[in-house]
Amino acid sequence: MRISMAAVLASTLAGLIWSTLPAQARNYRYCLYEHNDTASDCAYDTYAQCAASASGRVAYCNINPMYTEPAKRPRHRRKPPRDY
Repeated sequence: MRISMAAVLASTLAGLIWSTLPAQARNYRYCLYEHNDTASDCAYDTYAQCAASASGRVAYCNINPMYTEPAKRPRHRRKPPRDY
């Protein structure tokens, strides 16, 4: 009985620890706006994803005003071949 109680306690504790890990913020391009013109859900990478969620509702999609383009990585230039 003690072993099963310890197993239940350990699994519950592990579940609590993993469920409280912070979520990473994502920067999505499109927002779903409800009828009162407030952005209710800015979680869409494409307009098609947003439009699919808005269909059948009094809602529309628009670009997220807080969206920022991801930083472009600089291109590394190759060194020219050496003449020996």
